[in-house]
Amino acid sequence: MTKSRDPATRAPGGRRRAVAVLVLVVLGALIPLLGPSPALHGTGEADAPGTGGTALLRTVLFAALAVSVGELFAVRLARALPGAPPALPRSWSTVANSVGLVAALGLASVVAAGNLVPTSPADIDLGGLYGTRDGKLALLEVNGFLAAALCSASRRPATQALPLAAVVAAEALRAHPTTEYSPLVGSGLTLVHLTCASLWVGGLAHVLRTLRLWGRAEAGAALLGRYARVALVLLAVITATGVCSSLRRMQSGAVLEQLADTAYGRVLLAKVVLMAGVSALALWARVRLARAADPLTARSPARAEVYVLALVVAVSGLLTALPAPIRW
Repeated sequence: MTKSRDPATRAPGGRRRAVAVLVLVVLGALIPLLGPSPALHGTGEADAPGTGGTALLRTVLFAALAVSVGELFAVRLARALPGAPPALPRSWSTVANSVGLVAALGLASVVAAGNLVPTSPADIDLGGLYGTRDGKLALLEVNGFLAAALCSASRRPATQALPLAAVVAAEALRAHPTTEYSPLVGSGLTLVHLTCASLWVGGLAHVLRTLRLWGRAEAGAALLGRYARVALVLLAVITATGVCSSLRRMQSGAVLEQLADTAYGRVLLAKVVLMAGVSALALWARVRLARAADPLTARSPARAEVYVLALVVAVSGLLTALPAPIRW
């Protein structure tokens, strides 16, 4: 009979993980807040008022989407697994949707103030939201998160899928105004990209929470393997849609120049580097899952993958707030 580890021996590792998570949360908040100025330095591009705040709100919105959408995905994978333990981690969806609602309200107030960060309630024209495309999309995101929070707290939490889909669609449309070249194509790419990214990031986080609850159960390795197979497809789709979306925003003959000389290009390059790291960690986890004597050792690189993905979400939030490169 094996002895359980003394809680005193587990404490240092737990504290280290808690500190690592706290540091990454702080970094994730600092990237959108401090990112615009360094990214714009020397480019000749203007820093719009409130870019940092807008980027932070959109980062929170993306993270809330990922938690809720990914949880729905991971729960479905776990319940479809033969012989899996019935216990599942406590849902984070209601809290995530509530946080997303707050972020959506903040972004709606920015739109209602003429795309400026309001300094007082008098700056906000709520009625004006109904008169513009951006205003209507902002209201759709607010209502979508509100409905999703109510659904996740009900006896049928799976019903939150519909309002969350509405939020993703609204965000995809918002990212591509009608003045853009082929806006529907861009919106379609963003819709697929954001959906797959939410499934990947949030799904992995919930799978790891499930493995921790199940302990050494054999079903844990099977669940991680099932997720890894789907994640491989998600990564391919995310890469393809991300490349297409980025190239559509940049001058075809000056991509390298715009990567170095524009704020959008610099942040995009940082995201590419982070995604390369994520891909390496995902490959490492997949190799361990397939070849290690104990497949559950794949949890270590998978945890690191989640942490780096959190930084990718923060960089993505900043990317949406920066001016797109000029197409001559």
